Amino acid sequence: MRSACCQTRRCKLCLHQAVLTPVYSSGLCIHGAPSLQTRAYSLDSLSSGPCRSTFGPHSQLPCAEMTSRSTALTHRNLSAVAVHSQSRPLCRYDSLDTGEVEKNVRRAQACKTMRHFIVDPDLATLVTQHLGPDLRDAKTVLFECNPGPGVLTRSLLNAGTQRVVALEGDKSFLQDLQELECHLDGQLEVVHCDYFKLDSVARENLKAPAMLTDKLFTDLGISEANWTGDIPVKVFGIMPQHNERGILLKMVYALFERLSVYRYGRIELNLFMSEKEYLKLVSRPGEMMNYRAFSVLWQMACDIRLLHKEPWESFVMSSRQRMPAPKSKLPNDHLCLVRLRPRADLFSGGLTPSNASTLLLMVKQCLAKRKVKLTDRLNLWSPGSGSKLLSEMDMTDDILTGQVYPEEYRQLFLLMEKSREFRQT
Repeated sequence: MRSACCQTRRCKLCLHQAVLTPVYSSGLCIHGAPSLQTRAYSLDSLSSGPCRSTFGPHSQLPCAEMTSRSTALTHRNLSAVAVHSQSRPLCRYDSLDTGEVEKNVRRAQACKTMRHFIVDPDLATLVTQHLGPDLRDAKTVLFECNPGPGVLTRSLLNAGTQRVVALEGDKSFLQDLQELECHLDGQLEVVHCDYFKLDSVARENLKAPAMLTDKLFTDLGISEANWTGDIPVKVFGIMPQHNERGILLKMVYALFERLSVYRYGRIELNLFMSEKEYLKLVSRPGEMMNYRAFSVLWQMACDIRLLHKEPWESFVMSSRQRMPAPKSKLPNDHLCLVRLRPRADLFSGGLTPSNASTLLLMVKQCLAKRKVKLTDRLNLWSPGSGSKLLSEMDMTDDILTGQVYPEEYRQLFLLMEKSREFRQT
């Protein structure tokens, strides 16, 4: 049993407080806590219900309220462990307490790295619902990136998620997560790892939280899956704000070449990113200011869906983090929860991980300047065949690089690969 293994490895660990408490239908509230404020913003139907407060510099901390779970959710089976004053064995209707909100806020603010945290139980429940009911399937693995105080972790487990892998990069949060791991029957695995630092350039002598994907997946017993098969792993995380674009580019390059996590199949990303970055990600041809190479590549590779928008103030920032300064004309008042699900038919019609690197270079070069003629760029890759390729695609000779749809870039590349001029160069 995994629980026995955990207790053997961490026999010196002790619980500072009871982490498992029953849920009462009437709900539980910490007396003396400030009352809830009106929720600042709502986008989707899942946001309806009791208002949630935000955690801006002038906002109040919410009452730590626990309500009974919907009967539609399947509760996980917990090992029969009595914790401190618990007088009976835990059954499948017991709930993991998300902890005191004030304490979770203080712990998040004390983090030494620049991060955003989910500490509001209502927001955690909302995110859990957006991640989908298939989390209760034993085959589904969820990577939770940098869970911090573990509010969302407990919400996921309460909702019946069968396997959560908490990838935490900050040592200060590891002990509580490991204690929780030891009191479960394998539903939670804690790894000292930062998902956004997987497969760093310096591959030798890596030290946690940096790690190689192969080691992570091997240690977790996750094997390579067929690309057209089911989603083997879902990833949830909040994008680091200091290098959003760089991380998104690195991930989409790895996707096309089936490197890093994508060696193991169609890994689905569910990421909170800044609103301005999301708007650039889904920008359309003709939007010359925002239509970029990474927009084309992500739209070509994935089904992109906006799941939810949440104000920045709803998240607790570490003391080193500051609200982003407005640097563009795009709205940036929210963090957007975006699902990036790789297309099962991406590698079809002649596109393979082997030739995808050439496609990446072509798209980058074409969209380096979005107001130049596409035929001129194509002639650089296949001399003299630009007009012929456009004719085969029923596109005009004067079309600009910033006016071409992602799927059209894919088709142009596959046509170009078949041309004699391209093969000769």
